[in-house]
Amino acid sequence: MKQRKDSSSTATFDQNVIKARCIVETPKEIKAEVLFSPSPIAFLQGVDPEKGVVCDRKHEIFDQPFTNKILVFPNAVGSSVGAYVIYRLEKNRKAPKAMINQTSDIITASGCALSGIPLFDMPSESFERLANAGKVTINAKAQITINSRKKSKN
Repeated sequence: MKQRKDSSSTATFDQNVIKARCIVETPKEIKAEVLFSPSPIAFLQGVDPEKGVVCDRKHEIFDQPFTNKILVFPNAVGSSVGAYVIYRLEKNRKAPKAMINQTSDIITASGCALSGIPLFDMPSESFERLANAGKVTINAKAQITINSRKKSKN
């Protein structure tokens, strides 16, 4: 566990723990693999609720299943009807375990609230730290612990 001392106090911080803001609460601790997208997601036009994948061929996470993963993306774009696509994902048992945004929006927040999918957001500097996260744990206090990192493809 990498730790650093904050120069202004005697507190010690774990660099693998990120504090998020809870938008839709989680009833329990969540542990899952991260699927990270640096680009927004258009749920209405760009997500297949039958398969649980982004179906927009131009998107970075095209055709990568997010079922039972923690889906991390900056925000949703497009129609507010996208919230019902999130709801359909849950009804079809293809939804992610949780979602994390850089800035949560009304589409994602209402879709997660309707579906009971935990939702969190965080500042951009913390958001980028999840880009190479493998598995993470999110506790009831909205603390995200990075348990592993993705292996480099080199």
